[in-house]
Amino acid sequence: MTDLQNPTTAFHTGGFPLQQQEQPGLTGATVPRPDHGEDTYVGTGKLQGKRALVTGGDSGIGRAVAIAFAREGADVAISYLPEEHDDAEDTAALVRAAGRSAVLLAGDIRSEQHCIDIVEHTTAQLGGLDILVLNAAYQENRNGLETLETKEFDRVFKTNLYATLWIARAAIPHLTPGSSIITTTSIQASSPSPELIDYAMTKAALVAFTQALAQQLGSTGVRVNAVAPGPIWTPLIPATSWPDKLPTFGQDTPLGRAGQPAELASAYVYLASTDSSYTSGAVLPVTGGRGF
Repeated sequence: MTDLQNPTTAFHTGGFPLQQQEQPGLTGATVPRPDHGEDTYVGTGKLQGKRALVTGGDSGIGRAVAIAFAREGADVAISYLPEEHDDAEDTAALVRAAGRSAVLLAGDIRSEQHCIDIVEHTTAQLGGLDILVLNAAYQENRNGLETLETKEFDRVFKTNLYATLWIARAAIPHLTPGSSIITTTSIQASSPSPELIDYAMTKAALVAFTQALAQQLGSTGVRVNAVAPGPIWTPLIPATSWPDKLPTFGQDTPLGRAGQPAELASAYVYLASTDSSYTSGAVLPVTGGRGF
């Protein structure tokens, strides 16, 4: 008889303890510690010899993607904020433990020049670029549109949208047929929460960006897709200034729990590999059963 895994109990069930971090949030201070697939992800060579750049690759979904890509045979460059250096070092160690090269790229992607630089450093140190994962994002709890300061709105849009455009624009000349661009959108793009109004706006825009760019690059053999996570337990969640939401975080999904970063990794591997050779302009929801 085949062993089946019950998805409602496969990972952490129930809510999370009250806690709060300053942005950008760190893995070691997140309780319980997110599962990035460190002990479970097993690669099969789907990305052998590929070269990837993952923004926000130090922790959360980005770390899970970096681990999976490395175990599938890819070298990985990791973009992250300087405050996240310890997390980035831990992710790099996991990439190297898989026998692959890791490149650490500290800096703030709200700088256009830094966005250009990380692409150039990636191609110089890895010898090229085959997979671009535009994953880094910023969100913060809003108590009402009337309290949303322009500088905060600007921070969200520059991190989530401007940087996406700048990095993709710099990367396109390096991509060749078979290359893949993957953005991280969100369930917020289609089911926005009022307290994440500006974040949700950017995630909806990323869907349009993905679909439009897929049409532009299709004839070149470069595919562009997106993953749309639902409520996923990462350091960003306790750093969102909404501690009262943590005990029920993810409980409203049909599967009755929040997801773990490890549960996203295979979606990115699929979209980066030849398994998805006829998939472009798609949004792959990983939402615990919530409709996208």
